[in-house]
Amino acid sequence: MQIADTEYYIYLKLEKGLSENTIAAYMRDFAKLVSFLNDCDVKPEDATYEILRNFVIAISELGVNVRTQARILSSIKQFYNYLIYKNIIENDPTELLDAPKIGLRLPEVLSIEEIDEIIAAIDMSKPEGHRNRAIIETMYGSGLRVSELVNLQISNIYEKEGYMLVLGKGSKQRLVPLSPTSIAQINIWLKDRNILKIKKEAVDILFLNRRGGQLTRAMIFEIVKTLAQNAGIIKKVSPHTFRHSFATHLLENGANLRAIQQLLGHESITTTELYTHININFLRQTILDFHPLSRKKQ
Repeated sequence: MQIADTEYYIYLKLEKGLSENTIAAYMRDFAKLVSFLNDCDVKPEDATYEILRNFVIAISELGVNVRTQARILSSIKQFYNYLIYKNIIENDPTELLDAPKIGLRLPEVLSIEEIDEIIAAIDMSKPEGHRNRAIIETMYGSGLRVSELVNLQISNIYEKEGYMLVLGKGSKQRLVPLSPTSIAQINIWLKDRNILKIKKEAVDILFLNRRGGQLTRAMIFEIVKTLAQNAGIIKKVSPHTFRHSFATHLLENGANLRAIQQLLGHESITTTELYTHININFLRQTILDFHPLSRKKQ
């Protein structure tokens, strides 16, 4: 039986609710698998555990890093889940395939001082100054993903209540608090936004480019990168750095991990634990401040 790419795409989009970026990665990995199986003269639905294990080994021998290997394996497993869902196969040949061991890779965390330096580096005399200030305040103030940020809609911002409705991964909505600072900066930006000639498809989108169109993820990355460089920050800073800093600062100041999980839109608390890395100095200071033996010596 021939597996249609379009049917698999529809499954990932509608049944699994994955984002376009995730689907694109899965489809690329699926193409790699199909190419390998074609060389083996085997159809995807006829592949055995041994053949798929050889595929994983072949990927590893190409020098692909373990994180990418793990993603490819996840894609393969997703594809065979699809075949079971469609009743094309009965047993999952990927069930015993092990993912490569991945060390915990922790994103950079900005200090509050560094975030202030980045905000201070924004040139408010430029047309995009107020927009960029509002972007940074919203990312750090609410811990948004970059995809959530670029898709924010004005109609989903409830200023009086201090909340915004965010469309997260898998098209899942959640209410996220907006700080008074973020609201103030958004309102200032809206005055500049109203001067633009806004494109029809972007009429409800909050953050726009100079031509009145929706900002892209790549544009946000470039804005953040440039501001960090202008501020003299030597850390590798991306939009996700602000999200991670948001979670870490909350945790360091005593916020409940479950609450942080809800704010970030994580389905699993395990994911939140990985994101909310606490630096070793903070852990050491916690022991010094709160452990009975440490307190006795004071």
